Amino acid sequence: MKKLCIIIELTLIWLLTGCGQSDKVLTERDLLIFDRAELNGKLANEGFNRCINYTDGWLRLADSATGLIPRNINDRQSKDIWNAKDCAADNYPFMVLTSALLDTELFNGRMRAMLETETRLTSRLGTLPDTYSFSKKGFLARNISLTDIIFGSAEYLKDGLIPLTEWLGPSPWSERMISIIDDTWKYAYVKTPFGNIISDDPEVNGDMLQSLSRIYWITGDKKYLDRAIIIGDYYLLGKNHPTRNFKVLRLRDHGCEIVSGLCELYAAVSCVYPAKKELYKATVYEMLDRILEIGRNEDGLFYNTVDPVKGIPVNGGIADNFGYTLNGFYTVYLLDTIEKYREPVIKALSSLNEKYRNFPWEGPSSDGYADAIEGALNLYTREEVPSAAQWINSEIRVMWNKQQPSGIIEGWHGDGNFARTTIMYCLWKTQGTYVSPWRQDIEIGAVQEDSLLYISITAAENWDGRLMFDKKRHSEYMHLPEDWPRINQFPEYFTLDKNNSYSIRENGGKAQLINGKDLLNGYPLKVRKGIGIKLIIKTSSGL
Repeated sequence: MKKLCIIIELTLIWLLTGCGQSDKVLTERDLLIFDRAELNGKLANEGFNRCINYTDGWLRLADSATGLIPRNINDRQSKDIWNAKDCAADNYPFMVLTSALLDTELFNGRMRAMLETETRLTSRLGTLPDTYSFSKKGFLARNISLTDIIFGSAEYLKDGLIPLTEWLGPSPWSERMISIIDDTWKYAYVKTPFGNIISDDPEVNGDMLQSLSRIYWITGDKKYLDRAIIIGDYYLLGKNHPTRNFKVLRLRDHGCEIVSGLCELYAAVSCVYPAKKELYKATVYEMLDRILEIGRNEDGLFYNTVDPVKGIPVNGGIADNFGYTLNGFYTVYLLDTIEKYREPVIKALSSLNEKYRNFPWEGPSSDGYADAIEGALNLYTREEVPSAAQWINSEIRVMWNKQQPSGIIEGWHGDGNFARTTIMYCLWKTQGTYVSPWRQDIEIGAVQEDSLLYISITAAENWDGRLMFDKKRHSEYMHLPEDWPRINQFPEYFTLDKNNSYSIRENGGKAQLINGKDLLNGYPLKVRKGIGIKLIIKTSSGL
């Protein structure tokens, strides 16, 4: 009898320390959640592999002399050029982001070299980029077009370098960002009653409002915010109000940027210059209220363009960039707690699954799907409308099916947005976790439930590495006081705090406590062929 008791006691110790059959010390509920995490891992694995294939496909098209990728492969002139507004803004950055997550050697090597080459070959006015011709081995245009260079620089900043900085933090790409924005404002040639600005184009100024506001927070240098205020005054306090004075207000890309840009500025001055916020408040509300009144269809999605004075659609097509504009509404809701600016987000998200599956966004193009899914996913992280999650899961498959066996999607610069949105989707499925080094057979998926993070990791072959976690990038990298929604941001899910401790149970074994500072360097793991790892993680506050 005594011998039997000893055997039972040793068996219990063996199980509780995780050395036995793990499923026996996980509850039935735990296992059901891990089933969901495992499914998420399969989706994330497919998405990450698609991003690697996209990157490899475009690298095969790079110019042999410079290593730079072409604008697109569908016409002769585009095959011969690298330009700022397309290559640099929309395609190359998401090759960088793909490699940052999935291929460190590529990230530190060829991606970094492309940045150095682009800076050396394309900088024309100080550090401002101009279009480069591979065949000419020089600039495409003999003469300088300041408006073209300003436009390309604004696009590169907002669509390319800002998103990279939001994920990477300080880097050579953030240095390029600062140099371009500083040189851009040396050429602020458009005179206004409030000071000179760089353009009278709402798209350029919308890009610049977003870039200046975020770069102010990144650097803490008020010169960037003060420049944004000149643009804000021009639209909100002058005779160029978007809904009072525009003959046509564009609510899709290449125009909608002004709405969300003004809302980002409103957020910044709310924190820094409260008196300026009070000056802007009525005109910001006027803009948002008028857009709600005349700019949407019955499902709460925006028309492509409207005449805000007459109150009628000009182009009644539905904008794939609905999320970009709704970012602005939700930001103002967060600042001023006005429910009527939250309700449009819930209404739009609630309509998608019922009415907008396989919808012909932009024709239908992959880029239209990328922008629509991005906007919905970014807002879903704030308002978890269940049917919106179903729609996102459905439509990502539609977009993925447009990728060709070569890795190329449609053969133009919009292919980069395929990778941008796919990475956003994969990080949702992993709750911001990833592995280093990544390998194409690794499946990592996660689910958050009741303040616990459940992670499933499997591999077809033995793998040793680290499980990496996200951090509160909006505060650590961007220094934002609140994580208001932003175009081209990458939402945060499970994030580590270096001042917290975290309990980690591996395969149902005994919990170990690890401080956040150490965990930010990664959690070492060994995954054996065909044997999955199940992790349950919670913060010390939940112990």
